[in-house]
Amino acid sequence: MVIGSVVITGASSGLGAMLARAYAAPGIVLGLVGRNPARLAAVATSCRAAGATVEEALIDVADRAPLEAWLLSFDRQHPVDMVIANAGISAGLEPGEACEDIATTTQQIATNLLGAVHTVAPLVPAMATRGRGQVALIASLAAYRGLPYSPGYCASKAGLRAYGEALRALAEPRGIGVTVVCPGFFASPMTDRWDGRTPLVISGERAARKIKRAIDHGRRRVSFPSPMVLGMRLCDALPAAIGDRILRGFRFHIRSA
Repeated sequence: MVIGSVVITGASSGLGAMLARAYAAPGIVLGLVGRNPARLAAVATSCRAAGATVEEALIDVADRAPLEAWLLSFDRQHPVDMVIANAGISAGLEPGEACEDIATTTQQIATNLLGAVHTVAPLVPAMATRGRGQVALIASLAAYRGLPYSPGYCASKAGLRAYGEALRALAEPRGIGVTVVCPGFFASPMTDRWDGRTPLVISGERAARKIKRAIDHGRRRVSFPSPMVLGMRLCDALPAAIGDRILRGFRFHIRSA
């Protein structure tokens, strides 16, 4: 598919910023959504330097109405060929807590799951009318099996993975490809807040290259690294008591942003 217009959320830092720079090129129009004005402006400037046309939007993806209005306006001016729902946040239990507090869980679901829906759903009807388009949803290996120290994050990413799988089956006959991305650890500001082991961590640039390649080739799923994918799937397939015991030993704490 020839790509002319790309929307990326969570574009002000981390993976979103790296993907924006990876797609920036002459003839490409980028719609970049983020929440940090200084960082988003810096990403936009670097993308323009690479030859791309850039429109920025300071919008929280959890806030449906302004995001939908901006997306529809952008699509009217620059019919969207690709949308990457990348915006995400992470949190977890504080040391000694028996359960993640409701506000923390709700915020992660609102951003990671509903924010992705708010990003994708307004654009799919126009893509279907045009008979082409590519959607990418950035989930996580945490979508395969809930981790006991970040239940809200895991729930949001598991929901996003399921949403993407369902959307793909629905949208493919209309010419729309859907790539569900489940990465493991890679260097990013989010990973910097992780206190604990980060097995098989890779650079953010390498993660962005792997994800871009998968999206560009229209792959339906991409998960990495393979050993962790197998481990998470095994924990899900094992009797619950055994999987729970294994994952309780994988202790970590996510520091507040």
